[in-house]
Amino acid sequence: MITACAVADLPVGESVRIDGDPAIAVFNADGEFYAIDDTCSHQDASLSEGWLEGCFVECPLHAASFDLRTGVPTCLPAKKAVRTYPVVVQDGVIYVDTGSREAVA
Repeated sequence: MITACAVADLPVGESVRIDGDPAIAVFNADGEFYAIDDTCSHQDASLSEGWLEGCFVECPLHAASFDLRTGVPTCLPAKKAVRTYPVVVQDGVIYVDTGSREAVA
């Protein structure tokens, strides 16, 4: 597991990018934390810089939208899902479990 940030550092409606291979975006969607691949599956754009609405993030480049719970795109131009990662909150810290990637086809 990798450390994302402290819960206090990720307010509702915000996101944080974790650099790595691949980069991961962690979101606070109405008090629930989600982690997905940070790069849009349509074109290179950082999803952590997108717009969050409920459990969905809109890519800032071409407005593709992804369900944070599944990684599945909800509209074009994206057709391919992004990976999701389990998130664990312990002692006020958000962790992302990159060892058990939930590949979504």
